[in-house]
Amino acid sequence: MIYLELFISFLKIGLLGFGGGMSIIALIEIEVTNHGWMSSTDFVDIVGISQVTPGPIGLNCATYVGYTATGSVWGSLVASAGVILPSLIIMLAVCSIYMKIRDKWSENPAYQIVMKIIRIAVVCLIAFAAVRLCDKESFIDATSYVICAVVGICTLLPLLKKPLKITDPRWLKVIDTVSHPILLVVLAGVVGAIVY
Repeated sequence: MIYLELFISFLKIGLLGFGGGMSIIALIEIEVTNHGWMSSTDFVDIVGISQVTPGPIGLNCATYVGYTATGSVWGSLVASAGVILPSLIIMLAVCSIYMKIRDKWSENPAYQIVMKIIRIAVVCLIAFAAVRLCDKESFIDATSYVICAVVGICTLLPLLKKPLKITDPRWLKVIDTVSHPILLVVLAGVVGAIVY
């Protein structure tokens, strides 16, 4: 029963606090108080731990509250899934709308300029992330390096078409898909969260 309670509460938190780390923390605090999952002192400790853990603070807090409230890893997974699910649904809806209208926009000069600006912004973010990852004092795990490398490769793939002499239409389609600016924005958001 507590797992269902957790999931419904964190789903509501994910919907109301979409995209905001500190707003999610405030909503979690309200739910923790209403359900009596833990004491206010424990919650303050969890917020402190969430701030020093790599990743979005709201998601970290949800994970720790779920674990503490149930005493099991399943609780942390249920709470995390509840917070993430609304974001995934909204992103999928936006992507599906975008895919339907992309062909109409692809020849538009303004659209091409916007896509170039997005790609340049992502390249700048990757460069900044690379500098931060090389910092000896950075508190970042090995997964972060892999994610940063993947986003970097996806960003630079279109530049490698000519040097690698890739002409196969199937490979060109794959390159265009994985290096699409909209996908890069999503991946850059992951990198930004890691660097933060």
